[in-house]
Amino acid sequence: QVHLVESGGGSVQAGGSLRLSCAASGYIHADYCMAWFRQAPGKEREGVADIHRGTFITYGDSVKDRFTISRDDAKKTLYLQMNSLKPEDTAMYYCAVFPYSVFRCPSSKDYKYWGQGTQVTVSS
Repeated sequence: QVHLVESGGGSVQAGGSLRLSCAASGYIHADYCMAWFRQAPGKEREGVADIHRGTFITYGDSVKDRFTISRDDAKKTLYLQMNSLKPEDTAMYYCAVFPYSVFRCPSSKDYKYWGQGTQVTVSS
């Protein structure tokens, strides 16, 4: 069983930065996919970034070159550094874990463990 707790959300002005953290408890292998997703009111859940096997990283098109995902497996913590924030980044941000070793991280529906989310609000 894996338990995830996100933190670091808040309200910022456009152009600002935030750093999200996701602390995990339970067994997390370095090969497992850990990911950030977000969902704004009235919109579908969107993949933000994922990381597995230490260095394999994928970003959503809307956050490339602005967001950076990283993980500290010793601390069992996932991070998301968000720079140059835009109002359209406003959403609830969730971290998730896919507890299997795979070649490529799956879509959101296949992730088994989810955090409760942390709200990010960007004002113009």
